[in-house]
Amino acid sequence: MPAYWISRCIVNDPVAYKRYTDQVPGIIAAYGAKVLARGGRYQIMEGPETFHRFVVLEFPTMEAAVTCFQSEAYTRAASHRRNGGGIVENVIVEGGEATV
Repeated sequence: MPAYWISRCIVNDPVAYKRYTDQVPGIIAAYGAKVLARGGRYQIMEGPETFHRFVVLEFPTMEAAVTCFQSEAYTRAASHRRNGGGIVENVIVEGGEATV
């Protein structure tokens, strides 16, 4: 079942953030991800207008998405934004309709 990695982002330092975003496409491709949305037009419908960049990635499985996020390559790339390049909230959610 597919899983979706959803990011809400604030770019504080465009140069440092670009060092991060330049590396991510190759990293996520190695885990079978497909970019569904990355930095395009958006409209906040409800909630705070804190974030101004949104990314949605589709992975073949929840395990692939989590393994990618925890990988050494992604951790190295993310260090550029984690060290002042930006602020990101990430969530990975499994596709389908779960029941509670």
